[in-house]
Amino acid sequence: MTSTNDHIYSAIIIGAGFGGLGQGAQFVQEGIDDFLILERGNDVGGVWRENTYPGAACDTQALVYCYSYFLNLKVSRMFAGQEELQGYLRSMVEEFGLGKHIHFGQNITATEWDQDRRLWTVHTADGSEFLTRSVVAAWGQLNEPNIPNFPGTETFEGVAFHSSKWRHDLDLTGKRVASIGSAATAVQYVPEVAKIASNLTVFQRSANYILPRDQYIFTEEESARFQENPDTYRQLRQEIHEFREAGFERTRRHTAASEEGVELARQHLETQVSDPELRAKLTPDYDFGCKRILRSDDFYPALTRENVELVTEAITEFTPRGVRTADGVEHEFDVIIYATGFKSHAFMGSMRVSGRDGFGLDERWGNAPEAYLGIAVDNFPNLFLVYGPNTNLNHNSVVSMLEAQHRYIAQAVQHIAADESRFLEVDRAVVEKFNAHVQEELQKSAFSSDCSSWYKNEDGRVINNWSGTVEEYRSHTHDLQLEDYLQLAESGPGK
Repeated sequence: MTSTNDHIYSAIIIGAGFGGLGQGAQFVQEGIDDFLILERGNDVGGVWRENTYPGAACDTQALVYCYSYFLNLKVSRMFAGQEELQGYLRSMVEEFGLGKHIHFGQNITATEWDQDRRLWTVHTADGSEFLTRSVVAAWGQLNEPNIPNFPGTETFEGVAFHSSKWRHDLDLTGKRVASIGSAATAVQYVPEVAKIASNLTVFQRSANYILPRDQYIFTEEESARFQENPDTYRQLRQEIHEFREAGFERTRRHTAASEEGVELARQHLETQVSDPELRAKLTPDYDFGCKRILRSDDFYPALTRENVELVTEAITEFTPRGVRTADGVEHEFDVIIYATGFKSHAFMGSMRVSGRDGFGLDERWGNAPEAYLGIAVDNFPNLFLVYGPNTNLNHNSVVSMLEAQHRYIAQAVQHIAADESRFLEVDRAVVEKFNAHVQEELQKSAFSSDCSSWYKNEDGRVINNWSGTVEEYRSHTHDLQLEDYLQLAESGPGK
């Protein structure tokens, strides 16, 4: 498709992951039917489509990692795996009739606001253009793989790939494998790779706080009870939510709760690792919660295997045979896996977003993305972000944040669609006041502590995480407050 579609949609959602599909389902429930979901891939799922490495799973309990109006009643275990989570999203498409709204293979290159027509034009790589009153950007925070630019990477004669682009065609049995990175992704695939590789070397930049996952597989009777009486599921879901909400105190600096978190992580480490030298390497030297808190029952045991080595010296360069570390040692490998995370600050990837007077979103943000409620940005009318700046969580399910955003955005889209002369542009003063408060609160949080974290930019400003609890965010986003938006005198398009 290369011709312009002249139809003007009420909204276009960018992305068909948890955020995009949830917004579409919310629209359907609110009676909004004139919308599209544009997805660059060939299937739904977002991170659960892309991340298919061995052991891929969610480290948040599945009962709270789903929408309140579409419970994952067929979930098989407390911490669901990648296939099960993608299956949930596919079921969501069917349940809410989203298939007719989704266009796959749509690589969006730019979006432009036309103030005279009060419309957005969405451009795709194949030359297509779509017109819409509102744009809902559900591109997420973790969609662009981050691969460090080590000297000599092009000289390596083996195979190297990022964990989100797992080479399922490559048999790692008997191979000498390196994992560059030891955080959220690595703790899941390292135990699996360790079972088949001849040698596995894990390169760790800094240790992580790891708590027990305590995986629980539901019995057939329990699964049947969930489906026959969803209230039993809801009760357990609410208990987990309240427990996780209480855990927010652990992320606040110098509190008894944070000390409790340190102690739980220490006990877990000491229970599973007896070697004092290895334990020392695996002991964090920063505040609990400064980095993402991990959950695993099998990562530490994997590191104690005879064929697994943990290396804490920094990598200085790649060589044809492997990598060299700061101590001068060359480590030889057949395969190198990057568990180096994502470009978490590149919210819009390579897409050009042009607002009022052609002003670019990248220009507005610089290295410090911010938005009102993580949703609205001044100079960008009718643009709404899902999982935007300062809406990530460390203590609870981010899906609960998404659901709050979806309801708020649906109110905004309905308001705009009711009159073609309407548009919503958040007041710059509102954005600044809101974010000043968020940043002030974050100073009390371990997120602002002294450690290297994807939560922060190079200046130390926390730009990914929310400063409070889910309930506090729900309160902020419960109702669309029109006074937060510019009340302009124009009475119609172009006037």
